[in-house]
Amino acid sequence: MEKNDIICGLDIGTTKIAAIVGKLDEEGNLNVVGVGTHPSHGLRRGVVVNIEKTVNSIKQAVQQAELTSGHRITRVFAGIAGDHIRSLNSKGVIAVSGKDKIITKRDVGRVLDAAQNISLPKDRKILHVLPQEFTVDNQDGIKNPVGFAGTLLEAEVHIITGAITAIKNIINCIEEAGYEVGNNIVLEPYASSLSVLHDDERDLGVAIIDIGGGTTDIAIFFDGAIRFTKVLGIGGEQVTNDLAQGLRTSKEQAEEIKKKYGLAMQSMLQRDELISVPGVAGRLPREISRSVVAAIVEPRMEEIFQLALKYMERSEAFDSLGAGVVLTGGASLIEGTKELAQRVFGMPVEVGIPRVSGGLVETVRSPVSATGVGLLYYAIKHGDQGGGGKIWSELLIRVKKMVEDMFG
Repeated sequence: MEKNDIICGLDIGTTKIAAIVGKLDEEGNLNVVGVGTHPSHGLRRGVVVNIEKTVNSIKQAVQQAELTSGHRITRVFAGIAGDHIRSLNSKGVIAVSGKDKIITKRDVGRVLDAAQNISLPKDRKILHVLPQEFTVDNQDGIKNPVGFAGTLLEAEVHIITGAITAIKNIINCIEEAGYEVGNNIVLEPYASSLSVLHDDERDLGVAIIDIGGGTTDIAIFFDGAIRFTKVLGIGGEQVTNDLAQGLRTSKEQAEEIKKKYGLAMQSMLQRDELISVPGVAGRLPREISRSVVAAIVEPRMEEIFQLALKYMERSEAFDSLGAGVVLTGGASLIEGTKELAQRVFGMPVEVGIPRVSGGLVETVRSPVSATGVGLLYYAIKHGDQGGGGKIWSELLIRVKKMVEDMFG
């Protein structure tokens, strides 16, 4: 394969950084050919707080992905989160140009430009303008207006913005690590949705909740389009901190206890068991019951879901979640999390697994990899937004239309 056939998604999280390398086969199926992960030292709640540590973590993750894939990585598609993310819905309208009044791609671009012509504070930048639907004259509900005849074209869009400084710091860290990113910065819950959601879920109405280490990211879809996004500054790391304080042990040991013995619903505990908790600073280990761990984990996980519910109810699409909720992220793997979410939201809940056709399938078949794999799908769907050369070869160009049909 030529080097431009290779795509790299870089999930820059609060607790870990993951680089996932993929390529499309001749049938247009996504194969993962390399994976690299490294602990994230330098971010807090999705925002860079230490440039040097973040740069080093990025280098380590990408270099590991290069080794496993056997390919040199020069450009990445990177995820972004953090509670600086804001979103809103907007509308734009234009007069259709051309003598025959047939809507073209140029008209669509013009109306999307009109929809994002909004007043923003000087410290904010638009990350995404995501079309929801178009109206041609009085006919609404149109997904792709190209080819329609009409005089007025209106677009309803979902606009996602971020703090300029936070975006620049992410870009600077990637470039300092030696990789190009351009404008290929993608909101993480949007990326995750591309890897775990199906078209019928987007049509029926679904919420994806990605519980990462430092943030919990929410996106709501209905009628095939994104309707609401929100990033909360709380995540699985807070559960780890609670365990470290409650059990009087280190954060590293608390993280291991969370993964191995964590339980998000105390009522699900069938048989209690004793757990050895390592001491700190040379102190002897202690034994506690697993019910104590559950008593610490459940309130914090319930708080996360209650906070998510509070914001989700503000979306007009909340009452249309026919497909319920899909959970991703590391904290979704805590036993009982799905059941707790069902109790809080009062609707069906599933744990989302990224769709990958070949390669290192088992390595990424986990909700932890939803964002990284989703970044690959974003790259396939949208191409290189950085203006610094193509991200795919003739092979990817031939299958681009197929992927667009998959995701609408």
